[in-house]
Amino acid sequence: MTKDFDIIEHAGNGQLNGVTMDLSAFSTVLQAIFAEGADYTKKSVETRLAVVEKLLGAKSLETVIQIQSEYAKASYAAFVAQATKMGELHSNLAKAVFKPAEQAIAAMQGTK
Repeated sequence: MTKDFDIIEHAGNGQLNGVTMDLSAFSTVLQAIFAEGADYTKKSVETRLAVVEKLLGAKSLETVIQIQSEYAKASYAAFVAQATKMGELHSNLAKAVFKPAEQAIAAMQGTK
């Protein structure tokens, strides 16, 4: 009978530990997400300003079209790279959030 109570108590402690996640890992990943977003925004604004300067200095319609085409290609490539990076960071955030719950479940199942 005491063994059953010990199992229930252990399961309750595992659930409590699962609810309280490691805030340092969470905040580190969250800060990386914010820093990456700010860095991308800064680079994007700088790139747009440079393109506007080039467009203002363009002498012909062909030059304008070429500048816009190069900007579109570069912007798309930068966006895809940024989206991939942000996806990885959000995946890391989800892993950090659910790690304590996974540990609690493993402890309850006796696999840890």
